[in-house]
Amino acid sequence: MYPLFRLLKVGVASLAGKRLETLAASRVRFLVWPNDIDTNFHLNNGRYLTLMDLGRWDLALRNGLMRLVFKNHWQPLAGGVAIRYRRPLPPFRPFELTTRLVGWDHKWFYLEQCFVQDGRAKARALVRLLFKAAQGNVPPADIARQLGYDGPDPELSREILCWREMVDASR
Repeated sequence: MYPLFRLLKVGVASLAGKRLETLAASRVRFLVWPNDIDTNFHLNNGRYLTLMDLGRWDLALRNGLMRLVFKNHWQPLAGGVAIRYRRPLPPFRPFELTTRLVGWDHKWFYLEQCFVQDGRAKARALVRLLFKAAQGNVPPADIARQLGYDGPDPELSREILCWREMVDASR
């Protein structure tokens, strides 16, 4: 079940929060609830992905991307996630999810999302997203400019380039 109350809470907090620059990190605090855990008594691996959606909502609402999505009738689509689970997140403990745009190419935006508890990374993920308009994919550099970003395109890390090559080779 999708955490609609969490989505509502994130949405309200995002709209009331400080606007973020295009490449700034979003930070959202959560608590591991009993309905988030699995039989191993820690945050379920599928719930990580659901909470990552909420982190992306926060980022998109706070940096103005969601306004552009609605205004232009774009459809955001996730094209892949690579996640590494390092340590478990136990129940009834708070943690922070950071989400930041780390770069783009001709088609995809690349984001990093990290789950942190007590100053330690518990899981880290790379996500790639694209935006579709009626006439096709919207170039990420165009979107970045519409968000007010006027710097050079961020250089993609070696990790992202390797992941992109692996994913694209499997088509």
